[in-house]
Amino acid sequence: MSTARNRAKSAGALALLTVALPANLALTAVALTAVALAVGTRRGGVRTLVPGRAAAPSPSAGSTGSPVDARTARRRTVLISGGKMTKSLALARAFAADGHRVVLAETAAYRWTGHRFSRAVDAFHVIPAPDDPGYADALASLVRAEGVDLYVPVCSPLSSIYDGAARTQLDGLCEVLHPPEAIVRTVDDKAAFAEAARSFGLAVPESHRITDPSQVTEFDFAASPGPFVLKSIAYDPVRRLDLTRIPLATPEATRAHVASLPISESNPWVMQAFAEGEEYCTHTVLRDGRVTVHCVCASSAVQLNYEAVRMPAIDAWVERFAEGIGATGQLSFDFIVDAAGEVRAIECNPRTHSAVTIFHDHPELARAYLGEVDEAIAPRPGSRPTLWLYEELWRILRGHEPLAALGRILRGKDAIFAWDDPLPFLLVHHLQIPSLLVRRLVRGTPWHHIDFNIGKLAEPGGD
Repeated sequence: MSTARNRAKSAGALALLTVALPANLALTAVALTAVALAVGTRRGGVRTLVPGRAAAPSPSAGSTGSPVDARTARRRTVLISGGKMTKSLALARAFAADGHRVVLAETAAYRWTGHRFSRAVDAFHVIPAPDDPGYADALASLVRAEGVDLYVPVCSPLSSIYDGAARTQLDGLCEVLHPPEAIVRTVDDKAAFAEAARSFGLAVPESHRITDPSQVTEFDFAASPGPFVLKSIAYDPVRRLDLTRIPLATPEATRAHVASLPISESNPWVMQAFAEGEEYCTHTVLRDGRVTVHCVCASSAVQLNYEAVRMPAIDAWVERFAEGIGATGQLSFDFIVDAAGEVRAIECNPRTHSAVTIFHDHPELARAYLGEVDEAIAPRPGSRPTLWLYEELWRILRGHEPLAALGRILRGKDAIFAWDDPLPFLLVHHLQIPSLLVRRLVRGTPWHHIDFNIGKLAEPGGD
């Protein structure tokens, strides 16, 4: 796509967002008025609607032992990274509702995240990119400066390895809810994950690490006919949607397809048997191999709708893997369940899943993250599924199953909007995303689509 067409695409997206701005402003004004009348906070004796919450008083020597005193005594400062993403906002709100102090962090490229203006956020900091040599030092300095007790990385695919490596500097300063680097590398590598799961006696599709195109073109498809799909082990925001089945109709077609992919020793891929069936995803939190938070949702390649489903076979698979790996952290699994009900895990991502948004009305999410529950929590029965309203409106505008999108809007809940915390909904859509579009407009650089959930523009080579 030419520079002129790239600019036109960015300008068109900005124009559409501008059209939606008046309605969003009106909704925000109504919500802010309601907050002012009902649950507005006081700071210095003046009622305010700005982000942040007054600090809870320190427990006194004459504490009465009341529930309020107990909550104050256990109050922690929680650092949450990945501030541009909806899942970081969901966790910030959960920890704030449980009485904790929340510090949000994000890189400079996303410093205008709308989530920094949430009433759940007490402090916001810009940190270096995860692959910056000073990343771990910057995290350690932030932990010291803010008196952080718990670090919950809300990782991008790029940062999960670096957050694992940073534990060597953070473990003596605060608790880190993230696996160590060695475990991150195992589960984040689709081929190594399959081997680990198989070693625990768990079902996974046939998988082969590919570091050279010749490994595919010379593969004995007669002995293992597949079909197979090729997946980048490193996160690829665009090619991850390509599920071309191989072998293709002719060896020449297969060779041409494989040659178009950036497969190399330094950028390995996995060739995985294509499994027919229904796809599901999970969000799971582990504490020393014990599951404390777990949910299962129907899945798709582009996941922007979440509704909890009951899948005992997946629950059992995850519990067995958790016990085998023995880690502390957040894991996101993708599964295929075939017509016979057999469960196979196709990959695992060592980071927060956006499915955490369906815990929006669960009062024990923060406690479960802290390991203060006896049994794993699941979404509450009847909890409304989550969606991203602007994405649904875009589907309606394009004529892409508009009735289905309207139905999801009527029965679901926007994952960003909250009546008592409306500024993120306004500012994600009309500050955060526009700031990224303006940058692309000026530079004329390409992008694939707006991801309102992650709060970014998906683009080649993106995070």
